[in-house]
Amino acid sequence: MTCPPTDRTSAQQRRSRGVASFRAALESRLGIDQRALGAFRIALGLLLLADLAMLRLPGLVTFYTDAGVFPRSTLLEAYPTVGQVSIHALSGAAWFQAVLFAIAGGFALLLLVGYRTRLATLGSLVLFASLHARNPHLANGGDTILLSFLLFGLFLPLEARWSLEARRHPDRRGRRVCSIATAAILVHFVAIYVTNAVLKFQSEPWMDGTAVQQIFQLKQYLTLLGPALSAYPTVLAATNWLWIAVLTASALLLVVTGQRRIALVAAFVATHLGMAATMRLGVFPFVMIAGLLLFLPSGIWDRLERLGSAFGLEKRFGARSAIGGDDAPANTVAGDDAPSRLRRGGRLVASGLVACLLVSSLLWQAAGIGVVDTPAIDGELDDAGWTFFAPNPPSAHSWYAVDGMLESGETVDVANARLDRPPTAAETYPSTLWKRYGMDLRYAGETQYESAAASLCERTDREVDSLTISLVEQPVGPDGPVGEPTVHERLEYDC
Repeated sequence: MTCPPTDRTSAQQRRSRGVASFRAALESRLGIDQRALGAFRIALGLLLLADLAMLRLPGLVTFYTDAGVFPRSTLLEAYPTVGQVSIHALSGAAWFQAVLFAIAGGFALLLLVGYRTRLATLGSLVLFASLHARNPHLANGGDTILLSFLLFGLFLPLEARWSLEARRHPDRRGRRVCSIATAAILVHFVAIYVTNAVLKFQSEPWMDGTAVQQIFQLKQYLTLLGPALSAYPTVLAATNWLWIAVLTASALLLVVTGQRRIALVAAFVATHLGMAATMRLGVFPFVMIAGLLLFLPSGIWDRLERLGSAFGLEKRFGARSAIGGDDAPANTVAGDDAPSRLRRGGRLVASGLVACLLVSSLLWQAAGIGVVDTPAIDGELDDAGWTFFAPNPPSAHSWYAVDGMLESGETVDVANARLDRPPTAAETYPSTLWKRYGMDLRYAGETQYESAAASLCERTDREVDSLTISLVEQPVGPDGPVGEPTVHERLEYDC
């Protein structure tokens, strides 16, 4: 015969159950499956390699050397703070930039396969931040978000699954990581969407349903399916309200679980794929998709692993032996035989750093919506945020006209664009880097235009005595061009 539990014992059991229930709820919302971290690491590696090889490498000489349109002298005059901390600004030679590109590609490849992951993450962060500092005109919000992922990734066990490093650790399937680092990167990511949603609710074009129609009149952004889709205003209006609805629901990524979270992630992925198929936005849509991988619950990864086993991928690629890892990163500074006090101190310092990073991120985004005021650094990098057509989309389609004067007095069109008509979408800017550079340069000082003009004088195949660079702006509305183009002469330069 057993005695009934006392009231004190019952209260303790209720408290224990309550604590366990709270921890389970917290882990399901702010924890991350180790396989999601592995997929996130692989996605970051692929994005860094693609950005470097497909986007940056073709413009290495043009945008990152002293022989290009933005030499180091111009960088230090226009952006003295960031110019002094850029490794890429140590030399203006093409070979030096090529070596740094190769090293950055090596770090990205190590991150992709998960070898020396912490070092690869840090190396990628330093070199890509340095690359963006070398020419700030080429950095956009997608690049900033990618760098923030690398920064938070330093404190996450990215090597725990699907990596070469994971072979050293025992198999622990289904384990989730829940820490201040996982909570920080999830909150940071959701805050990006929430900030964008708040700004759009402050916007008249977004609230009357015409913002997307106006964006698709900005020819410099359109690519692939974009020009064709711009002819369907009803579809664009529906897209406007769909994006508002999805953004409004973004905070639920931290609240819902299971199938509801999967559905919400799928909605965001679909919208970002639509952006990639219609607009020239660089890596931004794919960076956001990489971040969304972190929200997928364990059930999704269980199904993917079973699918991989069914196709023999586990045996072919050694997936079973490559899956594993502890909640703490495997390649910490202190080894397994280090004093426990030292390990606890290291974790405490890391947690403090992550908390500071998260607070800084939230303050920056709060400043973006006007909640707090933060001073800029010499006015630099004002456009490095992630507002993206908020609160209002641009109101003009713009491009450049560069006229060269020959010795004979004849005028030639150096940039293949005329003053009297907007070019087609494909002719506006020849590449994504040229689009970013031209858009950011629109209202820059004369010195930066002089650097571009000097480079154009060297590159043109005609004997040009002088150049005249003009910015042409065609005002647009939701229904198309409004009025006539306006020509702003920016510089006359003797070659």
